[in-house]
Amino acid sequence: MGLDTSDDAGVYQLNDEVALVQTVDFFTPIVDDPFTFGQIAVANALSDVYAMGGTPLTGMNLVAFPIKTLSLSVLKEILLGGLSKMEEAGVALVGGHSIEDPEIKYGLAVTGVVHPKKFLTNAKAKVGDKLVLTKPLGTGIISTALKGGMASEEAVRKIIESMVTLNRTASEWMKKFGAHACTDITGFSFIGHALEMAMASQVGMVIQSKAIPIFPEAMDYAKLGLIPGGAYSNRDFYSCRVEIHSDVPHLWVDILYDPQTSGGLLISLPSGEAEGLVSTLKKEGHIHSRIVGEVVKEPPGKIRFL
Repeated sequence: MGLDTSDDAGVYQLNDEVALVQTVDFFTPIVDDPFTFGQIAVANALSDVYAMGGTPLTGMNLVAFPIKTLSLSVLKEILLGGLSKMEEAGVALVGGHSIEDPEIKYGLAVTGVVHPKKFLTNAKAKVGDKLVLTKPLGTGIISTALKGGMASEEAVRKIIESMVTLNRTASEWMKKFGAHACTDITGFSFIGHALEMAMASQVGMVIQSKAIPIFPEAMDYAKLGLIPGGAYSNRDFYSCRVEIHSDVPHLWVDILYDPQTSGGLLISLPSGEAEGLVSTLKKEGHIHSRIVGEVVKEPPGKIRFL
């Protein structure tokens, strides 16, 4: 599995029993606390392996840091935050690379494993499947409000709690419930990543907009126009393949295009298994998990929002 279907990670078969899953991700700080930023960056990077149904094994730090203008104590906290999430995930830190840069950047190159015949992709959603989303939307909008000094402590607490939560448990359970396809919701927004799945699988999707979990504060900040630039880019790129019912509020649409960081998994699985998966995930702590739509035959590669 490589670039052909815009999947979350590359998969390279070693033998009949083992394939490597490889991914890389890094970005600039989206919260003020360096330890928390490190946690978020690593949770985000690991998510691509979980979306493929794999188990991450090793990580290599990617660091850009302004060594001449910021204390090394800041870098230490970032790395400790990242290490804490690697330890939680059972991932071994085996090295990395750093450069001097005027802007902080941090992330991880991750290597995992999966059975060559059991990995998940975004290209195998089946007509009749239900779609389950495991985390709320709105992290991009609330992060923008935070950068502008307008986000409440409660709103920031909520998105941090979500962003530092590993998708490991959701990944383990979706496999047990027979998931056909999966992707994680990150920078291309819910709409962008759902469309990648629809296009790769050559199916359509019908999404119940009001079923999608969102952070309530995201709606408040969207009203104030605190929309990240990436949301406009996502809208420009993907809107030609999206049909949104007139009853769906414009602010809700802003959130559907909002770029997410360390977002949840979007899982396509047999209709009869969806309720059981959601119930199990809620018991396991993914309390915002919801059935948000279904896979349909027509029109392929497009999404309708009701």
